[in-house]
Amino acid sequence: GNGTTTSFQYRVVDARYDSADPSRKGSLATIAASLGNSASPLYECVAQWPESWAGWYEGGHDIIWSDCIWNGAGSGQDKTVSFAVDWKKKVMYLSHTFACSDKKGSDGLATGLITLDFNCSAVAEDGTSYCVPKSTATGARPVLSISTKIAPAPLDATSTCVDNSKSYQSWQLEKWLRQYEMPPGAATLKSDTGPSFKLKSMANNDVFSCVTSGTQNNSIFEGVCKLNSGQVSTTTAKFRFDPKLNLLTITQHWECGNSSTFSAVGVSFVQATCDRGFNSDVFTCTSDPVWIGTEVV
Repeated sequence: GNGTTTSFQYRVVDARYDSADPSRKGSLATIAASLGNSASPLYECVAQWPESWAGWYEGGHDIIWSDCIWNGAGSGQDKTVSFAVDWKKKVMYLSHTFACSDKKGSDGLATGLITLDFNCSAVAEDGTSYCVPKSTATGARPVLSISTKIAPAPLDATSTCVDNSKSYQSWQLEKWLRQYEMPPGAATLKSDTGPSFKLKSMANNDVFSCVTSGTQNNSIFEGVCKLNSGQVSTTTAKFRFDPKLNLLTITQHWECGNSSTFSAVGVSFVQATCDRGFNSDVFTCTSDPVWIGTEVV
């Protein structure tokens, strides 16, 4: 970190939840929030998942993190901003990473949360519903803000398995690349490389290169992440990517040879930008850096 600031504040300028459309098969619930440093939004956060999951992957123990995209207004001082919502408890979690002012060029991480006090209204015609923040007693829009606190600095390269097991595990994903071929008018893809990307541990600065190695059930991409050369470690990592839901699951495992062996799992809704090549049916998908958390912090 920069050695002085230990907490930050983001204003939640707006937030909204839209239920899935029961008349459409495969329809997803959508949660969206605008974050700013005052009344003007700087980051737009959007996530989608099957409604029954309520923000947790397959309704289980892994919360779904999603990227908040800088809208180009003002100065976005963060490298990444991510959010996750536990819709059952109506809690929104926020994390952001930023360049530190130390000589090592390291990145800092800060996390926080807010309880969403929402009013929900049903739209009778189609069975959908939506929720927005409750108005104040005077009918005004409430002023909502999230305070985040800086996380401990990353462990050094000599850190042990036990040290890592006590640290909050998260990653910064960079250089996302995926290419698929889709002829005009086609309903299905002709080919798909699956994703490749760099993965940097925020807990100990391990850096992995991740490449798709195959598919499961012809739909879910699977891949392995290899530590960059020169790094000796007891850790391995792998990933799964569901292109229908745009969900990426990272699993990092530490083989410690004793009771401190453990794994960390992070799930992220990846909103890549896909551009069609000139005179081509090939789309190339890329993304700005994305932070992926594990359990809620």
